[in-house]
Amino acid sequence: MKINKTALRQGLCRCHDCGKLARISTKCILCTRCGSQLHTRLPHSFQRTLALLLSGVALYIPANLFPIMTVTQLGVGEPHTIFGGIVALIHSDMLPIAMLVLVASILVPLLKLLGLSLLLLCVHYRWQVNAKRWTQMYRIISFVGRWSMLDIFMISILVSLVNLGGVAQIIAGSAATAFGAVVVLTMFAAKSFDPRLIWDVQND
Repeated sequence: MKINKTALRQGLCRCHDCGKLARISTKCILCTRCGSQLHTRLPHSFQRTLALLLSGVALYIPANLFPIMTVTQLGVGEPHTIFGGIVALIHSDMLPIAMLVLVASILVPLLKLLGLSLLLLCVHYRWQVNAKRWTQMYRIISFVGRWSMLDIFMISILVSLVNLGGVAQIIAGSAATAFGAVVVLTMFAAKSFDPRLIWDVQND
């Protein structure tokens, strides 16, 4: 019979700020090393992650449907969505850059949203899974999320460099704001999720 030995079941609590392991006690609610308040689990972790995730999903749709930038040449503007920009890069024989934008701007945010959704479903429905692998999946999600800002960085550089008045100009579209919000919201969602909740539901 597999015994699920966690720090919580052994009466131990880890400080979120300095990492010191302390014995759970009603008299000791502050970390003796840094003075931070001790919590056995991040307060309202599930609810906060769910709220941030739903907000990210809601903004992911306009981020991909609306133009993310408009390229104006000689007074004629041509708006581009994220996917339209990828197609334009492919037609311009810039396949490596197109693949980079595809992965960073479409696949990474989408997979991050799906991954966080699976983590929340696992906790809510108390799925019996390989907790170690699911924790590793959470760490990957938390690490790669920041690279989704590649599109926003690229647009910011282009807007600053290509500003020739009526000759040529690049203007950021409404989707850029939505896409930036999706990236920030998913980063906060990953940060607010407590992966120890995955271990708590195993073999209850």
